[in-house]
Amino acid sequence: MRRLTIPLVASAMAAALAAIYLMSPNPAPAPGTQSAGITLTLPLKPDSVRFAVVGDNGTADSSENQIGDQMQKAQQASKFNFVIMLGDNLYGGASPRDFQDRFERPYKALLDRGVLFYAALGNHDDSNEVSYVPFHMGGNRYYTHTEGNVEFFVLDTNYMDNTQLDWLQQELQKSQAAWKVAYFHHPLYSSGKTHGSSKDLRMVLEPIFEKYGVNAVFSGHDHIYERVNPQNGIQYFVVGASGKLRNGDLKNDSMKAAGFDSDRSFMLAEITGDDLYYQAISRTGDTVDSGVFNRKVSAANVHAAEAQTPAGFPGTTTSGGTPATK
Repeated sequence: MRRLTIPLVASAMAAALAAIYLMSPNPAPAPGTQSAGITLTLPLKPDSVRFAVVGDNGTADSSENQIGDQMQKAQQASKFNFVIMLGDNLYGGASPRDFQDRFERPYKALLDRGVLFYAALGNHDDSNEVSYVPFHMGGNRYYTHTEGNVEFFVLDTNYMDNTQLDWLQQELQKSQAAWKVAYFHHPLYSSGKTHGSSKDLRMVLEPIFEKYGVNAVFSGHDHIYERVNPQNGIQYFVVGASGKLRNGDLKNDSMKAAGFDSDRSFMLAEITGDDLYYQAISRTGDTVDSGVFNRKVSAANVHAAEAQTPAGFPGTTTSGGTPATK
């Protein structure tokens, strides 16, 4: 069941633009299904929550269109029914033509199938995007939506004020979801050379995520793909090359579990039981990373590290994710 909650009353503009996308049920294909060159690594288990991830995508150039083509092929095989957008959804403006060129046209096949998009704001986005109905923001900079047993907490990291932080803590505290997933634009952990980790933001958000049991975090901003080694039991991803790309921008450091910085990419995810399966796919349809993150294994590693850490010394863990490819 899908549930959407918002922190403020939606604007009259958002109400006037209201639109409904109808989804028709599809039988789940078998794992390892091929669709026009894409081989899925997701298990495609019954009643799992499946979605796609894009970030820094709104360029309106051929690369964004090619990513859109690969996404529709992946959707054909996996039957994901929604996409999370990590910000920089529209580069260059927010006119009706911009929405058409940078969103509606590249993802037309997905929209026609009833796939829903849930957007976060990036530093290149216009604030009026919150009222664009296909982004499902309800007129708000930050909000939550629930898909099955997963609750998503969508933040605006362009302006992280106390009001937003209070709201986040209240929403996390009252959440009954088995999985809690946060997404926003600026990464708390990143091996990107251009921007890298947003350390000031990390100081504010990470203690909240750890206190209230956030399991996974998705961000963009650096125009790369990266899977970070789990930090204190939380799996972090950077998916910021779905339109823009900084070739060769990844550093080799201890936080990077896997990365890809030589072409555009997007990501598929499937949550079932205690597992989050992930698959990063390039513009040409190649799988560049895949595997599974088990939240119980990761939590156990955190507790083990804490038990072995001498008093007075902070302990962290960088285990809990099981990669299939790098």
